Amino acid sequence: MARFTLPRDIYYGKDSLEVLKSISGKRAIVVVGGGSMKRFGFLDRVTQYLHEAGLEVRLFENVEPDPSVETVMRGAAVMREFEPDWIISIGGGSPIDAAKAMWAFYEHPETTFDALCIPFNFPKLRTKARFIAIPSTSGTATEVTAFSVITDYAKGVKYPLADFEITPDIAIVDPALAETMPPQLVAYTGMDALTHAIEAYVSTLNGPFTDPLALKAIAMVFDYLPASFAGDMAAREQMHYGQCLAGMAFSNALLGIVHSMAHKTGAAFSTGHIAHGCANAMYLPYVIRFNAKEAAAEARYADIARSLRLTGSNNAELTAALCDAIDAFNVKLGIPKTLKAFGIDEAEFEQKIASIAALAVGDACTGSNPRTIDPAQMERLFRCIYNGETVNF
Repeated sequence: MARFTLPRDIYYGKDSLEVLKSISGKRAIVVVGGGSMKRFGFLDRVTQYLHEAGLEVRLFENVEPDPSVETVMRGAAVMREFEPDWIISIGGGSPIDAAKAMWAFYEHPETTFDALCIPFNFPKLRTKARFIAIPSTSGTATEVTAFSVITDYAKGVKYPLADFEITPDIAIVDPALAETMPPQLVAYTGMDALTHAIEAYVSTLNGPFTDPLALKAIAMVFDYLPASFAGDMAAREQMHYGQCLAGMAFSNALLGIVHSMAHKTGAAFSTGHIAHGCANAMYLPYVIRFNAKEAAAEARYADIARSLRLTGSNNAELTAALCDAIDAFNVKLGIPKTLKAFGIDEAEFEQKIASIAALAVGDACTGSNPRTIDPAQMERLFRCIYNGETVNF
């Protein structure tokens, strides 16, 4: 038996933020990041609309990029004191992910972070509050997913939390928020969306409900990301919807080792934090070449290439064409091809790579990858990515 879960309602299009005027409740806490939503006036609009709906509002601000366990615990403590019946998060993936985890500790203070790290092990939610997610970036799709990524900085590890309980009740996908993204963020989040859709399509848990969403999302990224990166706001709106489709696909089909690797390297190196979407973009072509050694996976990648009207006389040629197209995208978006080019120190890489490889194999996303991998193979794959070597194993 399989399951397909989405938010109860998704509001999208111009001025969809105004739906907040119509929600009913007593108290809402708004979880937000470092200031861009306030600077562009969106936080004031959210507060105003909630007041018009008759709700008392409290803000929890300054959630950091790659939110920490400590931030989650602080937010949950504020929620337990305020007792909201709505948790609303606006911004990029970080504040929304943090608010999802806060929600669990608000309703279940007795739970532990270690317990939540076990996939699909969350306690039942919605006994105290429901959740609204309002994304400002076009990549994570956390507004429609069963995932949250929280970082333990003491260990230098990102933990993907997974459970359908944290799928938001309402997603508001207002394209006006995405217009504020700087070009580099457009690039990174757009490639994150592409990775979500490709990994969902080749996942061992793909199915008839997720495949059309994944293929449409891939097509939309290829159609609209370059123009969105160049500042075309009509294209930026379409990317905001395309990344949401990718989220619907991967929330139900799950992901693969591109994400496993990104989760375990993002905060691992002192010589440079690797933004999640940048890591995904770098790793994706190498992982495709690794996974394509499995015939069933190669056939799925070839399907993607055909859907994009790439050319090739067989599955191997079509898969190679897909990798070439992604490589070309990365060049156009200013994304480096290797970890060495990114700036990761070689000595530190050598010191840490065995441990990072083992952690990546143990990541929650590895289980649905279309080709199995062990720590030795993962280390070898990382070395290919560091040096820009051909993946031939």
